[in-house]
Amino acid sequence: MSDLPRKAVTRTAKLAALPLGFAGRATWGLGKRIGGKSAEIVARELQQRTAEQLFKVLGELKGGAMKFGQALSVFESALPEEVAGPYRAALTKLQEAAPPMPTRTVHGVLEERLGEAWRELFLEFEDKPAAAASIGQVHRAVWHDGREVAVKVQYPGAGEALLSDLAQLSRFARLLGPLIPGMDIKPLITELRDRVSEELDYALEAESQRAHAEEFTDDPDVVVPAVVHQSEQVLVTEWIEGIPLSEVIADGTQEQRDRAGQLLARFLFSGPARTGLLHADPHPGNFRLLPGGPDTRDDGGPESWRLGVLDFGTVDRLPGGLPETIGACLRMTLDGDAESVYATLREEGFVKESIELDPDAVLAYLLPIIEPAEVDAFGFSRGWLRAQAARIADLRSPAHQLGKQLNLPPSYLLIHRVTLSTIGVLCQLNATVRLRDELEEWLPGFLAEQEEPTEG
Repeated sequence: MSDLPRKAVTRTAKLAALPLGFAGRATWGLGKRIGGKSAEIVARELQQRTAEQLFKVLGELKGGAMKFGQALSVFESALPEEVAGPYRAALTKLQEAAPPMPTRTVHGVLEERLGEAWRELFLEFEDKPAAAASIGQVHRAVWHDGREVAVKVQYPGAGEALLSDLAQLSRFARLLGPLIPGMDIKPLITELRDRVSEELDYALEAESQRAHAEEFTDDPDVVVPAVVHQSEQVLVTEWIEGIPLSEVIADGTQEQRDRAGQLLARFLFSGPARTGLLHADPHPGNFRLLPGGPDTRDDGGPESWRLGVLDFGTVDRLPGGLPETIGACLRMTLDGDAESVYATLREEGFVKESIELDPDAVLAYLLPIIEPAEVDAFGFSRGWLRAQAARIADLRSPAHQLGKQLNLPPSYLLIHRVTLSTIGVLCQLNATVRLRDELEEWLPGFLAEQEEPTEG
C-alpha cells in the first residue's frame, strides 16, 4: 500500500466498483446454481466473496470508508449465524489494523508539524506502526523524558478522503443495508459524516482525552493515557500495555470476557456522569484489558483487571451527563407503566405529533430490548442480539411495523449509536454483565427519587 489514495477519481472508482461487484457475484451465483450447487452453498460462497471484496476496499481506502467499516463491525453479532461466519474475520480485521502509511510520509508529517529537529523530541521512534485506523496510524516511541508514548499521525488528505468516501457510501446505502438486518445504514453514514471535522481536530481530541485522564487518574477500573504533546496532525499520549479487546473476543477466557464487559458498561455510563463527555467510538480497537491492579505488578485476579480506553476523537458533549429522560423511561418500562412511557416518548419527539400508537404495543416493543436491565446479571450473546435484530427486521412482525413509526430525535442519535455499538461489543465478548448495577449507580432518572420524610 502506498500513500492514502486521495485523488477523488481513484477513490470514487474503487467505491463505485462495490455495487458492480455485488451484481457480478449475483450473476456468478446464478451460474453456480444452474450448474447444480445448492442455493444454500452458493449463498454462503457469495457472502464470503462479498465480504472479501467489501472489506479489502474499505481497508485500503481508510478514510471514511474504513470508518464506516469499523462502525459496522461492532454489529456483526446481529448477523444470522449462517451469514456471520464469512463476514466475521473480514470485519474484525478493521478493528485493529489497516495497510500502513509509507515511512517517508510519516517522517514528512512529523517534520512539518514538529519541526526539522523532530527526532530530538524522542529517545526512540519505531517507524513500523503499532496500529492503523481510519484517519491516522500510531507509532510506538520513547519521549525525551523517558516516557513510553504512542504517536498518532494523521494521514495527509484524510479530511478530503473522509468526506468523499462517506458521500459515495451514502449513495450505496441501500445496497449495503442487507449487511446488518434491521439497521438503517444511511443515518449511520450521515452521522459519521457530521463528525468528520471533530475527529480531524487533534486539539479537540487532546482536550477530551485530558478531561478523561484527569477524572480517571488512579481509578481502580479505568485507565486513560495522559496527553504528552499535541500539534496539528500529531498527537502524543502515554503508552499503555494491555490485551486488545479484539483478542479477548477471539480467544479470551470467560473471566476476561466478563470483566471486560463489566468495565465497558461501567465506562459507558460513568463517563458522561463524571466528565460531561460520552466516548462515542466504542469499537474493540479502542480498548485494552490490563491485568493487574494499579498498585500491584502481579495479576491480582479478575477483580483487579482494568480497562484501558483509547481514541477520544469522537465524543458527545453532555454537560449534565446522559439525559434523565433515558433513565426515567427505562425505569417506567421495567415497571410496566405503558401510559407514562408513551407520554414521555411523545414529549421527547420519539413519537411524532402526527402519529398515534397503542401504548401497550410500544411497551411490548421495548421490553425485549431492555431485558439486560431487568435482571441482576445478563449473559450477552450473539444469539440474543440476532433474535432482537430478526424481530425488528421481519417485515411481517408487529415490532417491525411499530419500529418504522418511531422517530429518533437528533439529540439522541449519537447516544443511541454508542449504546447499540456497546451492546454489540458485549455480545461479541459473550460477557455476563451486572448491567443493572451500573444503571443504578450512574444513569440519571433510573432510580425513582425517594420522597423526603415528613416531620411528625
